Amino acid sequence: MQSMIEDLLNPTSLPDPTKNITLIQTHISLVFVADDFVYKVKKPANFGFLDFSSIEKRHHFCQQEVILNKRLTEGIYLGVMPVVYDGHRYSIREDGGEIVDYAVRMKRIPDNKLMLSIFDRGELTTDHLKKLSQVLAEFHLNAEHSPAIDHFGELEVFRFTTDENFEQTRKYIGTSIERADFDTLSQWTDDFFQQNIDLFRHRISDLKIRDCHGDLHMEHICLDDPISIIDCIEFNDRLRYTDTFADIGFLLMDLEYQGGKEFSNQLWQFYAVRTGDLGMESLLTFYKVYRAYVRGKVISFQLDDESIGDDEKAKAMQAAKAYFKLALSYID
Repeated sequence: MQSMIEDLLNPTSLPDPTKNITLIQTHISLVFVADDFVYKVKKPANFGFLDFSSIEKRHHFCQQEVILNKRLTEGIYLGVMPVVYDGHRYSIREDGGEIVDYAVRMKRIPDNKLMLSIFDRGELTTDHLKKLSQVLAEFHLNAEHSPAIDHFGELEVFRFTTDENFEQTRKYIGTSIERADFDTLSQWTDDFFQQNIDLFRHRISDLKIRDCHGDLHMEHICLDDPISIIDCIEFNDRLRYTDTFADIGFLLMDLEYQGGKEFSNQLWQFYAVRTGDLGMESLLTFYKVYRAYVRGKVISFQLDDESIGDDEKAKAMQAAKAYFKLALSYID
């Protein structure tokens, strides 16, 4: 994989003219950011909840990524292109060698328009939040729902997901999460399920289980005109078919992680008025805990990635610890 990375960092290996290329790595993707376009290659990873282990699976999920993300974007997701090897080097092109992988080709979003960048500059406004709340409320109210999707809102089905989270983070006890915090969050989650069986049933009957975004945080929101929201979960329907609170709760949690508690409160009020969800704050807290824990988990995965350097792993460790602590803070 390292030789492929090195080749794709050469501007002549990409299908569109560019002078600069930057590589961004996540636990599941290699993202090559060029001047005007972005090329996203999936790593051959298998985490159980995600399986990119074969080229066929990576191709399928590249196609799914394009299809699903068009729901909340316009003109950004441009298609899927093969990564080829001609016997000498790797490149992204339609022909000229053996197909060894696939890349999602995207129009590059201006970094300065991302919600996190705007927040960091101190330029996030109430008007931004009102417009974003409208986009999210309309998306959730009109997203696909069906008896098959409702199934994923059932308590025992969703409990499988939270149980999976705790099982997959057990190996990080003593590194990115403390034993006492792990035990407290696990027990609190079990108690919430036992005490709120009817609440989960009511969310299903109220048609609140939808085909959502699944990864709704500030780095995925472009506050341009129109607002674009990228990078939904394409690799596992179970993690996208969920309560709309799991979606909005992710973004509210992310704002609070960044120090934007007041903005989080405003966004929630605007959104809840539009969707009729005021008065459901206990369930919202549950999903904030869940989302903060998931962020801690997936960032912890980077600690096992051999392609990530020590400095990046150190940053990942601190971020994972902070997310786990945030999850705990919601139940103190």
